[in-house]
Amino acid sequence: MSTHLSRRSFLVTGAAAAASLVTVRPSGLFAQAKKPPFTISLAEWSLHRELQKKVIDNLDFAKVTRTVFDIDAIEYVNQFFKDKAEDSAYLAELNKRAKDYNVYQHLIMVDGEGQLGDPDAVARRKAVENHYRWVTAAKTLGCASIRVNAASKGTPEEQMKLAADGLRRLCEFADQHQINVIVENHGGLSSHGDWLVGVMKLVNHPRCGTLPDFGNFYEYDRYKGVAELMAYAKGVSAKTHDFDAQGNETTKDDPRLIKIVLDAGYHSWVGIEYEGQKLPEREGIAASLRLLKKMQAQFA
Repeated sequence: MSTHLSRRSFLVTGAAAAASLVTVRPSGLFAQAKKPPFTISLAEWSLHRELQKKVIDNLDFAKVTRTVFDIDAIEYVNQFFKDKAEDSAYLAELNKRAKDYNVYQHLIMVDGEGQLGDPDAVARRKAVENHYRWVTAAKTLGCASIRVNAASKGTPEEQMKLAADGLRRLCEFADQHQINVIVENHGGLSSHGDWLVGVMKLVNHPRCGTLPDFGNFYEYDRYKGVAELMAYAKGVSAKTHDFDAQGNETTKDDPRLIKIVLDAGYHSWVGIEYEGQKLPEREGIAASLRLLKKMQAQFA
């Protein structure tokens, strides 16, 4: 692809260019790309072992995403550039790499900045403020969202109120920068769909949403949970672990999950997040990509 396409042009046309979805009109004169039912991004955590072992660097993420997998969008993980959120030169280099490889920087997954639902008011405020730099970094990178956690302590009802308070404050700041604040089901009560929906209702802010993760439901029905969270979804994480000989994910029913996503009216980015152990990371990503492309065709 040309590196001179604008981001807007890329978003309109880039993800729809998959050859498997091209149809020919009866005239036979033109081939028209059929828009896929969802678009595919790559979550950086899929390469966490390579990153931790310094096989690649965060700055290489856009290049690997395009040249190895030909995926159109990326989802950063903040721990791989933890001290760079306010480094303008570093962020400019990320922008340059993304432009060079025509990759859209979709979101930043933020961890380790304190509990947004901390029962201690001072600590909760500090956690909110710690996230500000990632909001501004996301703005600089042209992202749509930052992904955060809704961690807290206390009874479920107390945690719901505390998490909603922190999220609301962060959303009010993020709104000034046109950045969404989205919560993943990421352990604890956040992995209970009904609880996280309750948090969303309390926050009641258009910038606040969810990032349903297919894999992060514990003692809670994943299909029910995804369906509940899709009402507020501003992203989707199609977590994968293992595959059978036909390329199907063996730990969950991915076509059923994708159907839930599409039935909710969501047709945007679905992120590959490979966490398996049997396949090397790049092979696991490739298997995940083949599965998602198969479902793009199935639900087209």
